[in-house]
Amino acid sequence: MADLIVRTLGQQAYPETWEAMKAFTSNRGPETTDELWFLEHSRVYTQGQAGKAEHILAPGDIPVIQVDRGGQVTYHGPGQLVVYLMLDLTRRKLGIRALVDAIEQSIVQCLDDFGITAAPRPDAPGVYVGDAKIASLGLRVRRGCSFHGLALNVDMDLEPFARINPCGYAGMPMCQMRDFSAGTDIQSVSEKLIQALIGQLGTGAVSRLNGWD
Repeated sequence: MADLIVRTLGQQAYPETWEAMKAFTSNRGPETTDELWFLEHSRVYTQGQAGKAEHILAPGDIPVIQVDRGGQVTYHGPGQLVVYLMLDLTRRKLGIRALVDAIEQSIVQCLDDFGITAAPRPDAPGVYVGDAKIASLGLRVRRGCSFHGLALNVDMDLEPFARINPCGYAGMPMCQMRDFSAGTDIQSVSEKLIQALIGQLGTGAVSRLNGWD
């Protein structure tokens, strides 16, 4: 039996994916296999539980969805790699701080594979290249199980970030992998990030699936 299922889901609408995450977490039992979902979203702003309305400056035609993860407002869109981590933290003996560290170090390792030097910051969750944010984190834990996850900017339109205070920080500069490394694409970045996450999580047998089947 696989210790972890990795699903590659392509581009998905946010509301349906959010409902699927909640249903998976609500319905899982002690023997349910953990899953990582790799995907992109259509254009959307998501406002976390701590989010303040004043951080949404001018959303325009991009929908804003109130969600149940931690953190403030962020943007998702095509060309950004999103990974949702449905993990039984109790079974894995992982605390939330250790999970955040594992995610951030996985992103740093993935970026290093593309020649990009990045690091987390103690005062603002996520991963940064210099002062510019390249990856965001937002998690929720219910009954000892995590959902939501990370968003890594690969090759996307960054303009919508200018319509918000990203993660609650006014004027936060945003960047993406394309700015520093030619030839990056979602598929190649996904492969590197899968390997980094597997290494950080110390997982055993992994099953790879395309889609929901």
